[in-house]
Amino acid sequence: MALQPAKKAPPPNYITPAGFKRLADELTFLRTKKRPEVVGALADAAAEGDRSENAEYIYRKRQLREIDKRLRFLSKRLDDVRIVDPRAQPHRDRVFFGATVTVEDPDGEAATYRIVGVDETDGAAGDISWQSPVGRALLGKSIGDTVTVKWHAGLRELTIAEIDYR
Repeated sequence: MALQPAKKAPPPNYITPAGFKRLADELTFLRTKKRPEVVGALADAAAEGDRSENAEYIYRKRQLREIDKRLRFLSKRLDDVRIVDPRAQPHRDRVFFGATVTVEDPDGEAATYRIVGVDETDGAAGDISWQSPVGRALLGKSIGDTVTVKWHAGLRELTIAEIDYR
């Protein structure tokens, strides 16, 4: 009998307090407001008669399935998170989870990234996952350190100019 390789444990699901609040608020809204509203509309649509050709009924059933799917996802994610407050970081001279990092490329172009959990990423706002290529490259580094990151257009060097824990 061949031995099965041990399954690798999934990485921890870190999240900032603000990210946790945002997901918890969405869960509460869906559970207490949106789902009951859709259930009521579904009941009204079902009362109209033939359900097989009732577009409103079909739409509300689909909407209810999507809400229930999101509720299950949020419940599971929130049960398995580790809340990390960046303001409580004792080692502020290095990049850790929750840090806001300003980097410069060799051309002097600056960019600011905030290292957050996978459920909080927002590229437009500069919020990147700690598991992303840039996030992983920056973790543990100090001001003045240069990292090489695999970018969509090849490799890119970034030098850490500033670290902040807001």
